[in-house]
Amino acid sequence: MLTHAQIWTALDRLAAVAGLSPSGLAKKSGLDPTTFNKSKRVTPDGRARWPSTESVAKALTATGTPIDTFVQLIEETARSTVKKTVPLIALAQAGGAGYFDASGFPTGRGWEEIRFPAINDEHVYALEISGDSMAPIYNEGTLIIVSPAASIRRGDRVVVKTTDAQVVVNELKRRTARTIDLRSIDPGHSERTLPMGEVAWIARIVWASQ
Repeated sequence: MLTHAQIWTALDRLAAVAGLSPSGLAKKSGLDPTTFNKSKRVTPDGRARWPSTESVAKALTATGTPIDTFVQLIEETARSTVKKTVPLIALAQAGGAGYFDASGFPTGRGWEEIRFPAINDEHVYALEISGDSMAPIYNEGTLIIVSPAASIRRGDRVVVKTTDAQVVVNELKRRTARTIDLRSIDPGHSERTLPMGEVAWIARIVWASQ
């Protein structure tokens, strides 16, 4: 039996996987920005308010999510709504030796830990933004959650590590077998193209604190 909490938590996870807040998911779906807010989940007299099938359908269409994937999110929510521990370091540290293995999975010591709702990726990790070079998208202190297992599509925000140990946050503009085109988060910086031979790994940002 589906519960009110399972459906709403699944929508929250759908937003997180898409790198959006609940209000961001609503706007992307063409809905009122408050549609998925926590304040909308209970009526003024305290009764549970369920999301409409139309709003859920629009959210799935907007994020390109098949219905079976959403059902899986509900089932995972039903099995466990506990928090999990996610490793965290500052983005400025991420290029240093010993923090990632060759696949881009977090490894070694020096990581802190934060609590975050479980994501279906055992290698998920968090990076903390330093400075305002990516403002207003990512301000000083913003936490971004990165999932190495998440599929990456054009327009996704990603973390890229190059073979010369740079770790950068960009938007994926285009990827081919030979090159990767990246758009800077800072509109003041130009786009750049990297040969795939210079890319150690690339991973998708699935959530960012607001």
